[in-house]
Amino acid sequence: MDNEFYMREALKEAYKAFDEEEVPVGAVLVHDGIVIGRAHNQIKTLKDPTAHAEILAITQGAAYLNNERLTGAVLYVTIEPCVMCVGAVILARLDAIVFGAREPKTGACGSLIDLVKPGLFNHSLKITGSVLELECKTILQKFFLARR
Repeated sequence: MDNEFYMREALKEAYKAFDEEEVPVGAVLVHDGIVIGRAHNQIKTLKDPTAHAEILAITQGAAYLNNERLTGAVLYVTIEPCVMCVGAVILARLDAIVFGAREPKTGACGSLIDLVKPGLFNHSLKITGSVLELECKTILQKFFLARR
């Protein structure tokens, strides 16, 4: 799989969130080279604290595959997922997470806490970080600078 190609797809979603004045995080879920889920943060829009890009993309992927287990799928997300999102990835049995920017305040793939440490849960997955990190970090910085 081409990590940069799919991360650019996730960045397209992050820009949609930015335009909607949502925290600009985007995600795509890929299975057998096909994007089966595509989403951006919609917490404010949906008035739902769980409406993270990752959760919405996983929900779409489960509907696409008509299965709660998403074995073989890879989640591409512009920022390191939080505890809730990593939990959803583990429960859905995804194969991997590929993320852009690290998130020292809430990241659950090693920055704040490491929920993907081998042997911690029944399910283990591959983690790849810092893919298009600068681009992913820049959109977040631009968003938060405009609000300060």
